[in-house]
Amino acid sequence: MASFFNKGFGRKRESASSERIPPGQYETHDFPVLTAGPTPRIPLTSWTFVIDGLVKTPMQWTWEQFNALPQTSFMNDIHCVTKWSKLDTHWTGVSIDTLLEHINPSPEARYVMAHSYGDYTTNIPLDDLRNGKAFIGLNFEGKPLAPEHGGPARLVVPHLYFWKSAKWIKGLRFMETDKPGFWEQGGYSMYGDPWKEQRYRTDD
Repeated sequence: MASFFNKGFGRKRESASSERIPPGQYETHDFPVLTAGPTPRIPLTSWTFVIDGLVKTPMQWTWEQFNALPQTSFMNDIHCVTKWSKLDTHWTGVSIDTLLEHINPSPEARYVMAHSYGDYTTNIPLDDLRNGKAFIGLNFEGKPLAPEHGGPARLVVPHLYFWKSAKWIKGLRFMETDKPGFWEQGGYSMYGDPWKEQRYRTDD
């Protein structure tokens, strides 16, 4: 059974009147840490990012090559399934739209499995990664992303519960059919919409 570490779990909701906080959530000004297992420490000299599966042009980038891609600043609210929400977070990273320009997904590709160092996986519909909805975060609040928050790079999908924003990302695999990732195999929602409180499979 996976072990957990979460500094922020169990606090009371602080901003019940905020329209930006989904049902069942509370606002925090901290950045709580939740992990299943030890935090991977990935040397930048060996870090790679791979896109494969149902794509016409599979790609692999080194850390230097990935950081040479066009980067964008993002400001987003994020929502964890453990019920905290953090507003106005600031990131710099590579938009998934930028990556899609390089790999040309096949027409039958409708879903993506995110793969992480440490063997974590999570599934996301391709449409939820397009059109400015998601990015690979490299910097948080003006600093390189810390390992406990998923550094050196993590997927960020702000409109879904934050377990979909895979830490320590190492690649995306494009698929025709939806398949469960790590938490989804354990009964978590296949989609994870915070506004619908889709925490578990029974909430879908």
